[in-house]
Amino acid sequence: MTTLVLDNGAYNAKIGYSHDNVSVIPNCQFRSKTARLKTFTANQIDEIKDPSGLFYILPFQKGYLVNWDVQRQVWDYLFGKEMYQVDFLDTNIIITEPYFNFTSIQESMNEILFEEYQFQAVLRVNAGALSAHRYFRDNPSELCCIIVDSGYSFTHIVPYCRSKKKKEAIIRINVGGKLLTNHLKEIISYRQLHVMDETHVINQVKEDVCYVSQDFYRDMDIAKLKGEDNTVMIDYVLPDFSTIKKGFCKPREEMVLSGKYKSGEQILRLANERFAVPEILFNPSDIGIQEMGIPEAIVYSIQNLPEEMQPHFFKNIVLTGGNSLFPGYRDRVYSEVRCLTPTDYDVSVVLPENPITYSWEGGKLISENDDFEDMVVTREDYEENGHSVCEEKFDI
Repeated sequence: MTTLVLDNGAYNAKIGYSHDNVSVIPNCQFRSKTARLKTFTANQIDEIKDPSGLFYILPFQKGYLVNWDVQRQVWDYLFGKEMYQVDFLDTNIIITEPYFNFTSIQESMNEILFEEYQFQAVLRVNAGALSAHRYFRDNPSELCCIIVDSGYSFTHIVPYCRSKKKKEAIIRINVGGKLLTNHLKEIISYRQLHVMDETHVINQVKEDVCYVSQDFYRDMDIAKLKGEDNTVMIDYVLPDFSTIKKGFCKPREEMVLSGKYKSGEQILRLANERFAVPEILFNPSDIGIQEMGIPEAIVYSIQNLPEEMQPHFFKNIVLTGGNSLFPGYRDRVYSEVRCLTPTDYDVSVVLPENPITYSWEGGKLISENDDFEDMVVTREDYEENGHSVCEEKFDI
């Protein structure tokens, strides 16, 4: 019996057989401006000749799976002959879903996995539980950890003790990668170039140039300086999709500090945007979202737990999700949590080697466990008892 592990995120699906490697694939469909009628699914995005003005059709809205038609088409493609050639009669699936998922969504998912695709057994689980499993496997002496999963729609902060999540201390901050990209689109459109339709391009800009500032006001002062002294300012060459397929940062020595470029490339000049955008993760109130920043929320979450457990959580803070790839993110989380924590507690913040696929690797480990068969719901169970058996079995 093979097991397929699918970490079904709102932006990327991390998928692979448990005996194999993981691939990270966009979990959505695209339409391009040029070929309006054709819909591209998942990693067919690479076939689009001109991805400017790319139109995204997402299965997830505000972090929950609401558009089943799109999700079905993405899954059909992933499970189908072009990708994983799943033999459903001989395959179990581990699939992730968000915290506090709605019952109606869970029931639709059960129906699709068991009745349409006919998997032999299903384990539906939160991505954080897989990350925690992976962390406890790597650090067998630890009993507690707190997973900070900052993804596309939300940032979740979830304490786990002995692989059980502590429901009363889960915190969700409604700031994720999507909001950061959209905010960057807005400020670039306001300051220099109308890019509101260029989600794909600006997302690339964000990934290439943004970083988390260790001292916001100092960087802000540097960003105001003129000429050579301004070490924050960077020129980003936008792709034109004929000669330049992918945007890139101009090397410092080639930057023209005053006047125009001769080469005719389209340039975005970015200064304080580089760190002001990721700053929203730490101070959502900067753009009027009345919530705590990540470090504050971590401390608040841990303070909701019994006092004798708190030191164990402070020294096992695990960062996962795409936003943890911003340079400086880990150091900033550490320094702010350190400031907010009593001095007699140790603080340790761990950033795994690949924070995006970390929970997928946890799923891979779970599938090799001896008690894996007790955790899943088999198709016979489901056909006999319906949704109720899934509700009992899965700790969501």
